[in-house]
Amino acid sequence: MKKVKFLLLPVVMVMTFGCQKFFDVNPQGVASPAQLKSKAGVSALLVGAYSLLDGVGSGTTQWHASVDNWVFGGVASDDAVKGTDAGDQPEQSFIEQYNWVADNTHFRGKWQHSYDAIARCNEVILFATDPDVKDMTDAEKTQAVAEARFLRGHYHFEAKKMWGNVPYIDEKTYKPNDPSGVLVTNTTDIWPKIEADFAFAAANLPATQAQKGRATRWAAKSYLGKALLFQKKWAAAKTELLDVYNNSGKSLVTSFHDNFRTATNNNRESIFEVQFSINDGTGGQNGNKGATLNWPYTSTSPGRGCCGFYLPSHNLVNAYRTSAAGLPLIGAAADGSQDTYNDVDVPNDQGLKFSDAWTLDNSQPVDPRLDWTVGRRGVNFLDWGKMPGSSWIRDQNYSGPFTGKKWMYYLSEENSTTHATDRRSVNNNFRLIRLSHVILWLAECEAELGNLNQAEIYVDMIRNRAKGSPAQDASVNTKVEPYPDGTFLTRGQAFAINAVRHEQRLEFAMEGHRFFDLVRWGIAEKVLNAYIAKESVSGRGWDGRTFTKRAYLVGKVFTAKNNLYPIPADEILNSQKDGKSVLTQNPGY
Repeated sequence: MKKVKFLLLPVVMVMTFGCQKFFDVNPQGVASPAQLKSKAGVSALLVGAYSLLDGVGSGTTQWHASVDNWVFGGVASDDAVKGTDAGDQPEQSFIEQYNWVADNTHFRGKWQHSYDAIARCNEVILFATDPDVKDMTDAEKTQAVAEARFLRGHYHFEAKKMWGNVPYIDEKTYKPNDPSGVLVTNTTDIWPKIEADFAFAAANLPATQAQKGRATRWAAKSYLGKALLFQKKWAAAKTELLDVYNNSGKSLVTSFHDNFRTATNNNRESIFEVQFSINDGTGGQNGNKGATLNWPYTSTSPGRGCCGFYLPSHNLVNAYRTSAAGLPLIGAAADGSQDTYNDVDVPNDQGLKFSDAWTLDNSQPVDPRLDWTVGRRGVNFLDWGKMPGSSWIRDQNYSGPFTGKKWMYYLSEENSTTHATDRRSVNNNFRLIRLSHVILWLAECEAELGNLNQAEIYVDMIRNRAKGSPAQDASVNTKVEPYPDGTFLTRGQAFAINAVRHEQRLEFAMEGHRFFDLVRWGIAEKVLNAYIAKESVSGRGWDGRTFTKRAYLVGKVFTAKNNLYPIPADEILNSQKDGKSVLTQNPGY
């Protein structure tokens, strides 16, 4: 045996050392650090950072971090209900009903996505500033860093909106080879660092980009204005937003609906769009997959069936009611507590089968933006014909009679705007920031600063656009008018603030902003408890018909702790440093 052992040993040694180089092969499809230290490498890393803007590609599912924040900004607000049926995605039901716990998988999915994206941004900055990158000019390096810092500002902003107290991770903190390096406390306010990222981007990005979807100076300035707005720094926000308004060259498109269709992607109103694509060699992952659940339920509808999530509330539909003069039914309290639009419901087919007779009552007017935002029975649904009612709804008794519309496609554009193997994968971009945002943010600044006439001018720009937009269905009784000159000044600052907030809701409904707006305005607790009180009991349309609304909301309460989501329990557990977590949970969880 000894002889055999000694005879075999050289052979083994030859195999071991002779094959060492043979087995030393880089993983296929993975770039090495040396390969990334080049213009092409930095560009690839930057594309990777952009690629997570849609909310897909990190975390546990496709919808936890969807760019439109439909769960956290929509379902958690008075704009929408979860939809589908009671047993589907119960973790979303907990969010809708303000029963929030730190181990809800949706919270962790959003957290993972945000910080994975931030890590990608930091890698861009590290490689772009590496002296070994020889084939990039200083100007090219600066622009790559500016784009990465814009994106890093966006991803941190998303985390800040969700949890308030979050860690800020920059390229100095981020150490790819040392996971403990990112164990940073969340006890310091990160707004100044978010502002700094957007300010650097604004100072170093070009006014326009040859490639659609890349950040520009105006996108960065708009985002900086938004960050200041969230902090109630009205004068500073106004300065940034005015620059965008006066100098970006952007203007409102004629039709409100042109902000929600593929044919008008990247239009003159758009300041920053998240780009979607189809039939690009992938299985449809680049085509708004974050909204993959939010389609009518039947195979004869857009998306061709599945899954019935994210449906507009009665409260939202009622918000589009107008007076005979074409004005909103709102009152003089800034928190909306004197509004009357929700006293009576817009008639609807709640509780009726699609085969039951029902006629749309048009006796009272609504804002025409309603039917570009919401699908309701008896009204044209793009070019699909009249929305037929409950056949498009998975469980109408549970989730209500309406469906969302802004991300839907035209029947005539099916195949050209939908993925070959998945009709719910579409290339209708998400307009993250458009000029209408800037105009209404300016209106908010002016109203808060007491410049009520100027606030009214900005609001009326948006209302006049709505008035001049083509109607979705000419048979609907629609009426929208600008406020008569001097209305804001006559009715006072509280009314003006409420009017601006209401206009933001009408213009941006079902786009995932509502919950975060209510929180930053400091009125979420009052507004959402009033919403629950009305949405959980029987409704009555102006036609006199009564119907059941969302009974599962009975007894639900929004409390002060719900202004922030709980930091995921697993993230607190995994942030141990020297035997103690560096993350502090939000109050009440």
